[in-house]
Amino acid sequence: MKTHRSAVAVVLVMLAVLGMYGHSLASSAAAATGAQVNIDNFSFSPNMLTVKAGTAVTWTNRDDIPHTVFSDQNAFMSKTMDTNESFTLTLAKPGTYTYFCTIHPKMTGKIVVQ
Repeated sequence: MKTHRSAVAVVLVMLAVLGMYGHSLASSAAAATGAQVNIDNFSFSPNMLTVKAGTAVTWTNRDDIPHTVFSDQNAFMSKTMDTNESFTLTLAKPGTYTYFCTIHPKMTGKIVVQ
């Protein structure tokens, strides 16, 4: 009987560990399906991005000064992002979205949603 309880305990521990790793792998896969735009050296990189509708796009400020992301069409607007802060948006409607930094208007970018 003692061996049976030990075997059950081992199986339960293994299921718990597999459950944790399974959740972690699913989260990583979900994160990998998104798109990333870095803000660095007063530019958006990549400057033009094409994604499928429903894709999450994350802008991350890698500069030492604040930046924003503001759509020319008023479709979206980030808060002011300090260094290493991010803004994530999921664009569901197909179209072309041009955007700029409101603090540095010469910084521009474009997202094409298919």
